[in-house]
Amino acid sequence: MKNIKLVIEYEGTNYSGWQSQDNAIGIQAIIEDAIKEVTGEKVKLIGSGRTDSKVHALGQVANFFTNSNIPGNKFKYPLNIKLPEDIKIIDSEEVDKGFHSRFDATRKRYKYIIYNGSMPRPIYRNFSYHVDRKLNIGNMKESLKDLIGTNDYKSFMGPRTHVKSTIRTIYSIEIIEAGDFIEIVIEGNSFLRHMVRIIVGTLVHIGLGKIEKQELWNIMQNKDRKLAGPTAPAQGLFLEKVYYE
Repeated sequence: MKNIKLVIEYEGTNYSGWQSQDNAIGIQAIIEDAIKEVTGEKVKLIGSGRTDSKVHALGQVANFFTNSNIPGNKFKYPLNIKLPEDIKIIDSEEVDKGFHSRFDATRKRYKYIIYNGSMPRPIYRNFSYHVDRKLNIGNMKESLKDLIGTNDYKSFMGPRTHVKSTIRTIYSIEIIEAGDFIEIVIEGNSFLRHMVRIIVGTLVHIGLGKIEKQELWNIMQNKDRKLAGPTAPAQGLFLEKVYYE
């Protein structure tokens, strides 16, 4: 029995997210079907975490157990033949049998892309959040320091979330400008449901002057979702990398 680790890139536009829903197909199920075609085995693919409908990944990590004699570093080739064009295995390897893609993850990096041009751009509609009013990037950057550290992020948690604790650690967050595009890159030990998207929505409201930049700390301390900004659209979010240290 071998434990195979996969690094996966996917465009989430056409899927219900990582996990399948009753009325929609998830990315996990698509890859499990491909593994069955290649190995003849029905496996349970363990992901590092869920991504929502329309969210993308550049470096999702998953693992599964198999009796196949295919070398771990070769698994990506037959799987990619079976997978659709919007889901591909970037790398594969055999790992220790005790490796667990979710429980062994130490941190994750997400990036969120905002298109801040005046007119819609159809080519970017599935990969960014179009904000047509000019954002005050200076105010957004000044507020970032209040998000970094170990804090209770209940104010940035989506509905129907069931967790033992809402305390998380954000190691870094930065805003990168490139013409009309703005990238918000955030690294943390783990994230609550919709946490990154609510943080982005709050930063956008700060950039639009709807929330004062000095209010971000108070929003977090009050632990009230109603005080934060809206949940930014899913299509601008990318799971960029999962770390194992």
